[in-house]
Amino acid sequence: MATITKHIENGIATLTLNRPEVFNSFNREMALLFQDELDACSVDTSVRAIVIPGAGKAFCAGQDLKEVTTPELNPGFKKILEEHYNPIISKIRTIEKPIVAAVNGVAAGAGANIALACDIVMAHEKVSFIQAFSKIGLIPDSGGTFFLPRLIGFQKASALMMLGDKVSAQEAEKLGMLYKVTSLEDFEAEVVKTANKIAQMPTKALGMTKRLLNVSMTNSLEEQLVLEGQLQIEAAESDDYREGVAAFVEKGEMKESDSIEKKVGLALAWTWRIE
Repeated sequence: MATITKHIENGIATLTLNRPEVFNSFNREMALLFQDELDACSVDTSVRAIVIPGAGKAFCAGQDLKEVTTPELNPGFKKILEEHYNPIISKIRTIEKPIVAAVNGVAAGAGANIALACDIVMAHEKVSFIQAFSKIGLIPDSGGTFFLPRLIGFQKASALMMLGDKVSAQEAEKLGMLYKVTSLEDFEAEVVKTANKIAQMPTKALGMTKRLLNVSMTNSLEEQLVLEGQLQIEAAESDDYREGVAAFVEKGEMKESDSIEKKVGLALAWTWRIE
């Protein structure tokens, strides 16, 4: 049985963490296969969005502790970090396509931090998140100490990481850890709806937005303004932009002779009316 399954439909690649018998915890095989599938999605032009759920009742329980406590299986923490989790987080952040974490059950340890690294995090009402590292004498990895303080603030992140408190999906949404919480019954439909919507949007511009968000965490305002300018000019030269403007012209809401400022203004006004 493959530890990661892939299904592509309507421009959406669903990469399912598939070790349900151990709550989708990662071993070496699964970590390396996940990277391979992320790489494949990155270069596959038919893929416009990626969704990551877990099989069974959990999203991901982090590292498979059986692997690290069995001498003949244990790759060692250096390999686990440098060859498993660090590349996974880097790929999630550098793939210039939107990635949705569909958190369908408990997300613990590295599993929680993999979810937090995604562009959009969705969960249902029964889900919980836990920074479980301190409970076994470890420190948060997989980018947790980078993303969590930026999402919810230093003090709250510090307490959750040190105390290992379980955070419900509802509280996680209030804290800013995730985008949306749904009912259990509506969860799958809401994930599909969101993925379909984002897969139909201009992927190039979304990828540039992701690039800007990545560096916004370390750039100065001046550096960010310069990069925004460079990427906006590049976006304005794309087929997506030309097709978008052409669609407004066809609707009679915009004329070819209109100034670029008017075109942008009309485009934004029209976009704000869209649900």
